[in-house]
Amino acid sequence: MTLSSTSAALIAAKRRQGLSFAELGERLGRDEVWVASLLHGQATASAQEAAVLIEALGLDPELAQTLTDYPLKGALDPLIPTDPLLYRFYEILQVYGMPLKDVIQEKFGDGIMSAIDFTLKVDKEASNAGDRVVVTMNGKFLPYKKW
Repeated sequence: MTLSSTSAALIAAKRRQGLSFAELGERLGRDEVWVASLLHGQATASAQEAAVLIEALGLDPELAQTLTDYPLKGALDPLIPTDPLLYRFYEILQVYGMPLKDVIQEKFGDGIMSAIDFTLKVDKEASNAGDRVVVTMNGKFLPYKKW
């Protein structure tokens, strides 16, 4: 997957400044996953958030405007990811997607989990068998409307 020139500049500046997504999140008052999404061109910053981020990264203030534009979301290329970490999420969806759908609809009814009214959190859990990745998705249930 190739990054846009804006995302590449933002991520390079983040590395140069030695900042984590969590540290940038603290400055912006946002979660680290949302900040990563912003840097990858998948979220929209307010003018104030963009200014704070650009200052923290030591970049040209003119770049702030780009961060306030509405992005083209979900532009995954290639469609089936080849990066091993991303592919595992694809594999999880292939194996557990239908069971997850059935369990959610059994508990909530016919509908979907919102990806708009949604949060995503990544935590690290220590384990004797090796550290664990804990991914928590929290989305509002939206029932299908009958008319």
